[in-house]
Amino acid sequence: MHASTPAGDTAANQSGTSTGPLPFSKVLVANRGEIACRVLQTAKRLGIPTVAVYSEADRTSLHASLADEAFCIGPAAARDSYLRMERILEVALKTGAQAVHPGYGFLSENTTFAGMCEDNGISFVGPPASAIASMGNKSEAKALMAGAGVPVVPGYHGDDQDESLLFEEGHKVGFPLLVKAVLGGGGKGMKLANSARELPEALSSAKREAAASFGDERVLLERYITRPRHIEVQIFADTLGNAVYLFERDCSMQRRHQKAGTSLVIEEAPAPGISEDFRRSIGEAAVAAARAVGYVNAGTVEFIVDTDTGDYYFMEMNTRLQVEHPVTEAITGQDLVEWQLRVAAGQPLPLLQDQLKILGHAFEARVYAESPERGFMPGTGTLQRWRIPHGAVSFSHIGDVRVDSGVRKGDQVGVHYDPMIAKLITKGPDRQTALDNLHTALSELQVSGLPTNVTFLKRLASHPAFAAVELDTSFIAKHLNSLTAAAQPPAKVVALAALARHMLQVQVSPGLFPLLHASNHVLNIFFNGNGQHSLHVPGKACICTPLTKW
Repeated sequence: MHASTPAGDTAANQSGTSTGPLPFSKVLVANRGEIACRVLQTAKRLGIPTVAVYSEADRTSLHASLADEAFCIGPAAARDSYLRMERILEVALKTGAQAVHPGYGFLSENTTFAGMCEDNGISFVGPPASAIASMGNKSEAKALMAGAGVPVVPGYHGDDQDESLLFEEGHKVGFPLLVKAVLGGGGKGMKLANSARELPEALSSAKREAAASFGDERVLLERYITRPRHIEVQIFADTLGNAVYLFERDCSMQRRHQKAGTSLVIEEAPAPGISEDFRRSIGEAAVAAARAVGYVNAGTVEFIVDTDTGDYYFMEMNTRLQVEHPVTEAITGQDLVEWQLRVAAGQPLPLLQDQLKILGHAFEARVYAESPERGFMPGTGTLQRWRIPHGAVSFSHIGDVRVDSGVRKGDQVGVHYDPMIAKLITKGPDRQTALDNLHTALSELQVSGLPTNVTFLKRLASHPAFAAVELDTSFIAKHLNSLTAAAQPPAKVVALAALARHMLQVQVSPGLFPLLHASNHVLNIFFNGNGQHSLHVPGKACICTPLTKW
């Protein structure tokens, strides 16, 4: 256990965030993995005692070991553990936690849980339940935004779901037309109709998927932007009437998997290739969106930008901290989790709009256990090797390379939960320097034991069109073949594997045999006595392919 500072004392300013009284005497983190570790690290820096909750599968997890107290809340399945609202609140009350930080995912946008916390006198580190509800209903959100003067995509967002009316409204909007589930998210319940002939099937399919995924078959209709960029704005509001935007992020690098839905791959901040007038306009629109629903705490307002016209339209609001928040921390020098805690405690925003400045450029790459060459199929396995780039920091924007992860060597990944292994964040004084740092850091990252998208990320980071800011949400789909083509092993690896194969054909006792020197490195062949063999060059990435494949 670490020494804590009593509530009311002043926290040391190590983050770039303003000092002030500590927000809470104890905080429970109702999440797992990377985001739980992220919140716990900020709380520890501030001297706030912490409580973690974990499932039986996470009993030896990193996040459980980082907290001052940790409690098991159920079996591995999320519905039996991380989604058990009553059990989590029971732990919060038992331990005397004054606040619950939900992280992202799980209960972070659950109006019932936010209300339960409030009813029990516990601060929910997030927006009020009413704001979550308003923004969770896409039709209601669009109507609120239009009323607040925030641009919305032309379309139909009404409650009347009569089929003949939907056909009529669809023709008014024009084609191509996007049919979207009212309560949708992650690309589910979303279908494209390129012509009037395709509209009946798009409506039928979207309604079926919406009913299956969200228990609500209602849909809305929107004009389809053919070459969109996805630009989102980080906003913050406090209980004293202050609201700011901490600039924008470009999240156009998206990939889609048939079952997992749409996921971001590389995000960056600020959005490249936009003017200061555009930045100010979209930022002020995001703040107007937050004010329209009485928003408090961290939120992200997502916009779709028409690359042909330069117009932007409100898409949705995420009423929580985003996965990609580190790039915003990198370019502002602020700890957004600390901001969340202070605002949840009723304190004012640490900085106002005219005090916020953009400091360089930053990228975030999400390292997943998945196979890009197999349609981004999620993978599982044991993390046999895990080494981050030299000099990288974790959960801090101090430094040019940051790796946020909730796993350690030997952990199981992707078996019960999200297959994300880590987030790799780099920054620099300009976009190209930050991008060069990203490619270098990805090259230095060492991970084995399960399939990953690291090679895919390296190719994306070095793609000429990406460097040239030729961005839209179809980028990965357009360049998929070159980004996922099978990598040819270097000639030296092929030669060494052939030599190893020859050695395996003779009688050799199990053990470790230094075989030869090549470029001042020793090639080791590992025999474990049960038919498994691998190559390893000390100080280099492990070639963990079983030699029986060669």
